[in-house]
Amino acid sequence: MENERAAEPKLTFIDSLGGEIEYMAHSTVSKTLLRAEGVNVVLFSFAAGEELSEHTAAMPVLVQVLEGALEVSANGETVTLRPGGLVHFETRLAHAVKATVPTKMVLYMLPPAGRCKKH
Repeated sequence: MENERAAEPKLTFIDSLGGEIEYMAHSTVSKTLLRAEGVNVVLFSFAAGEELSEHTAAMPVLVQVLEGALEVSANGETVTLRPGGLVHFETRLAHAVKATVPTKMVLYMLPPAGRCKKH
């Protein structure tokens, strides 16, 4: 249509990812922070010992630890992810994560073009 205009490209700035979520005793907390073109960003906080049992994702994902440490398991291998590290899971790779200490994590979901919904 002639009157339809494409949305202007947008800059999204988040000053402190870790400041966007708090810990809760004996719990795992999640918060969707951003849904944008090419990425959905979800924050998690884990009390020590909390975990996400084995599961899969319908798209590729990246995981980073903001503070603390996670035991990350996939394909019979377990690694310890700490701040500064990065883990990539391909689509439908079964994996699990467990916090060894209180931990904040960011999950970047990378849906194919056209499957991202803006916030």
